[in-house]
Amino acid sequence: MEGSFRIGTLFGIPVLIHFTFLLIIPLFAWLIGTNIEYSVSFVSEIIHIPIDTSLMVIPPLPYILGGFVAVSLFIGVYLHELAHSLMAIRGGMKIESITLLMIGGVAAMTETEMQPELECRMAAAGPFMSLLIGILCFIMVYIADLLISNTAVAGVVIFCIGYLAIMNIILFIFNLLPAFPMDGGRILRAYLATRMPLHKATSIASAVGKGFAILFALIGIFFSPFLILIAFFIYIGAGQESEATRYQFLLRDVTTGDIMSHPVMTVGPAVSLTELRDLMYQTKHLGFPVISNNHLVGMITLTDLNRASAIDRDAMQVVDVMSTSCITLPPRAPVIEALRLMGQHAIGRIPIVSDEKVIGIITRTDIMKVMELRET
Repeated sequence: MEGSFRIGTLFGIPVLIHFTFLLIIPLFAWLIGTNIEYSVSFVSEIIHIPIDTSLMVIPPLPYILGGFVAVSLFIGVYLHELAHSLMAIRGGMKIESITLLMIGGVAAMTETEMQPELECRMAAAGPFMSLLIGILCFIMVYIADLLISNTAVAGVVIFCIGYLAIMNIILFIFNLLPAFPMDGGRILRAYLATRMPLHKATSIASAVGKGFAILFALIGIFFSPFLILIAFFIYIGAGQESEATRYQFLLRDVTTGDIMSHPVMTVGPAVSLTELRDLMYQTKHLGFPVISNNHLVGMITLTDLNRASAIDRDAMQVVDVMSTSCITLPPRAPVIEALRLMGQHAIGRIPIVSDEKVIGIITRTDIMKVMELRET
């Protein structure tokens, strides 16, 4: 994920931090620190233990405690995602990384269709890790209350651990709401997928998730702007995952060789940009492979052409503006892989190569047409 950097590896899984994570930690620390007395009373009421605040209100301790609680919360989020990942690995999936974000964490895995039973176990593993952390923290709270005789020190310890206990229980409950793509929504999809095709199950779960997102946004208007942010990510995530599953279903057995256009119209590196523009007008093609000595040496597109000013085009050739880092695929590659590469690299066409020869080309438009036909 763009904007992330690696901090280490655990259980063979790379751990990444997104830059938004570094923004939310000081914000959490500030929110807890500036509202320390309210936060303490909230924790005290939940755990039914009086908390001595005499030590923790001394500056700058409120903000230090806020920072400690914020970091500890996101360690809990990481363990939540790790539980997902380990359950997936146990089921034969490959986990590429775990990334900590502003609103939580995400485990990236290889795009393989998952069996409903595995998805259900994997989705449930995260919330139950949060539940386990919450229960352990509650136990530690009451142990600290019994063993620490200094009430001021006990107050600091009980507040920190108690806050973590409550937040992890809330995470457990919140994540089990059937708001796809949250964990509860994935459990709902897994249940539906045992009774209907996966793309239909995803569509229903996505609609439920969008409904919850709208509800969260309405509640957030009156109570918490953070809920509006969560609602936004749920709504966008539900739509994106529903579309991705639809693509995978409709293109599941289609290869690039099945839908590529051939023979391929190509240009040479010495063609002038003016000639290239005229060729684009004549053929209505907005990109061509560039061939020299029967080998692919680049791609030239309308975007490349527009980088040169109209005044200079007569004096410039294709070789001057073409892209030399070509992404190619063999004719047996799945079309869904072509679509993934197009999205990842922001390109609209990919040459199909066999025995080092360009035998066809596939465009995003070709893929969309195939999907329209398969939906009829």
